[in-house]
Order: sequence, then C-alpha cells, then structure tokens
Amino acid sequence: MNITKIKGNISKSSIFVFLSQSQVSMNWQLKITIKQIISHTKGKLLHLRSRIVGILKRDTKMGQVPRVKLGSHGLEVSKLGFGCMGLTGVYNDPVPEEVGISIIKYAFNKGITLFDTSNSYGPHTNELLVGKAIKEIPRDKIQIATKFGIVKMESNNVIVNGRPEYVRSCCEGSLQRLGVDYIDLYYQHRIDTTVPIEDTMGELKKLVEEGKIRYIGLSEASANTIRRAHAVHPITALQLEWSLWTREIEQDIVPLCRELGIGIVPYSPLGHGFFGGKGVIESIPAHSFLAIQPRLQGENFDKNKMVYSKIENLAEKHGCKASQLALAWINHQGDDVVPIPGTTKTKNLDINLGSLEVKLSRDDLNEIAELVSEVTGERTTDALVRCSWKFADTPPKQT
Repeated sequence: MNITKIKGNISKSSIFVFLSQSQVSMNWQLKITIKQIISHTKGKLLHLRSRIVGILKRDTKMGQVPRVKLGSHGLEVSKLGFGCMGLTGVYNDPVPEEVGISIIKYAFNKGITLFDTSNSYGPHTNELLVGKAIKEIPRDKIQIATKFGIVKMESNNVIVNGRPEYVRSCCEGSLQRLGVDYIDLYYQHRIDTTVPIEDTMGELKKLVEEGKIRYIGLSEASANTIRRAHAVHPITALQLEWSLWTREIEQDIVPLCRELGIGIVPYSPLGHGFFGGKGVIESIPAHSFLAIQPRLQGENFDKNKMVYSKIENLAEKHGCKASQLALAWINHQGDDVVPIPGTTKTKNLDINLGSLEVKLSRDDLNEIAELVSEVTGERTTDALVRCSWKFADTPPKQT
C-alpha cells in the first residue's frame, strides 16, 4: 500500500490502515508517528502523511551509508563508524562473543566500514573479538582502526607509553590479535608527555614504510603536539571526545585539523550514552564506567536530566529520537567528521544509522547547541582530564 495514495479526507483510521499493512509498521519511527497521530488534531493529518512518506524513504536507505574522505591523504571510510569498545565491557557487562561478532557483521551489512578498537580495551579482548568478526568480511571492504599507548587505565590513574620500542611491540601484538597483515589507521591513544612526539612519530613512520600500518592518527593530542607530529609524517585523523555537551575543541583544535587536512573522529558522540536514551538516564549499573562520570552524579545528574528532556522534546519535533538528533548535530559539523558511536544492540545501531537522514539547518544546529549550554559537571574524571589534549604537550626533541 502506498501512503501517497491516501488522498481526500485523511483520517486517523486511513493512516492506521496503512501502518497495519506496511512491512515496516514496527519501525520505531513509525511508532513515534502513531503517537503523534493520536495527539494531533485532524487538521494536521495531511502534514503527518507527508512525514510518514519521508520516514519510509529514510528507511529504504538503510545500508547505504555515505562514503567520505577522512583527512586529505587518501583514506576513505563510511560517514558513520562503529566503536567496538563497549562490546567487551566498560559501560555494561561484556556481550557473549557470538553476539559481539554478529553485531560487527550486522554493522558491515548495514554499510558501516570503519571499525574502531584498541589494545587497551579488555585489555586485548576487544581486538581479539574484532579479529574473529572480520574473518567473515572482505578485508578490502573495511577499515580497521586500533590504538596503542595506554598501559594502564584506572579511575584515578592513567599510565601511557610512547617510546619507539613500545610502539612497535604494540603494533605487532595488534596485528596478531586482529589476524590482519596491516592496520588501516593506527592511533597513539594518549600522548606520552615524557617522550618527544618526534620519537614516537619516527617509529610510526617506519611502520608505514614497512606496510604494517597505512595511516597514522593521534588521540587527545594538543595543538602543539599535532603540528610537530604532522611535520614528521602526515596525520590522517585525530580522535577526541566531541558531542553536544563536549565542545571545547571547536575553538583551536578543529580549525587546526582543517588547516592541516586532518580528519576528526569524535568518540563518545552521544555523551557516554547520555543522549542515547532513557536507559542511561534512568539506570546506571554500579560497576559501569558511567558511574564515575561527574556529569552523571548527584546534583549534576539531576540538572542534566532536564537538558536531556529538552533535547528529547526537540527531537520529537524533528521526527526523530534524541540520540539521532545528537548524532545528526555532530554529523553536520562537516564531511571531515566521522563519529564512532558504539552499541551492543542492533536496534540501536539502526537508530544511529537513521541519524544520517536527519537534515538540520544552521538555525536548527544553533537551537540544539543552545539547549545543552546548561550542562553541569566536568566531562570526565580528573585522571582522564589530565591525559587529555589540554595537557598533551611533549618535551622538545634533543638534537
């Protein structure tokens, strides 16, 4: 049944008939529309019909994720990547191995080709999981990003290592765990402030020349470190936290990346899941990494819940979920921006993909940003802030 054929006296019953006969009648977006049909007056039903048409068109585009250039050095990836970290714990308990593998394969079948992991996730178990999953995916159709540099991470302490010999040993270990001959994008996960960045980059450059890695990335690097690293070998991508409620990089880091032709890969684009839905808002497991986040504690959390409610209400006006609106906002920051939201559920992955079809004007972007200006609390723990881009300068190279 084609909804465009519903003409003349449009009624609630005629649209319900369409929904009942549509193959995608259980699509979450259509459920939202049903709620709107129930709550709106008859005079607005024509408008709702046109919105359902748009939703159906959006649904048919699943699996056709746009391709973009990440940086200016040849790496092409899906506009939306997949952060694999949560599959082996951190936010919740690890998923069973077969579930993790199926989610990665599902993401690929939906059009995602950039998969992000790290040797520190687990540690090692995340790379092993990704390695098993990609055995059943054509290697030349995906881009694997992994990282080195974090030796130990605790809530109150982070130990990093950027020495050349450590860089090489980590790369060899990641290649083995992933079961691949090369790594598409290899990041320094955190900057070692005791080692000149030129020393770290020199070893990464050798790994590129040996064909073990193809592109080099940095994560949470300062402006000075980025410039110095880029002078040794072109940096393809910079990974940082960037979301509706974490925007400090926009003043200096983002303009620098664009000056140098470096792509930007926002991690935690949903604010550590805060904008992902009421699952986080209503219940945070005591053992979860989220439980120690300042913005999700006490009075900060109570105030930030009100911010979420505002985003949720605005999302409804745009015919989408709060998570989609948050992802759409970051997607609209530029074609050189490739967020990597993660999930342990395929239904949430579909929702994330739907964000690519949410169109926002400049006024919309400003309105969304204004709603989260009232967020309270530091973005993460003191230990993680201390190893963030704000404190990531390295000593000068001794000649």
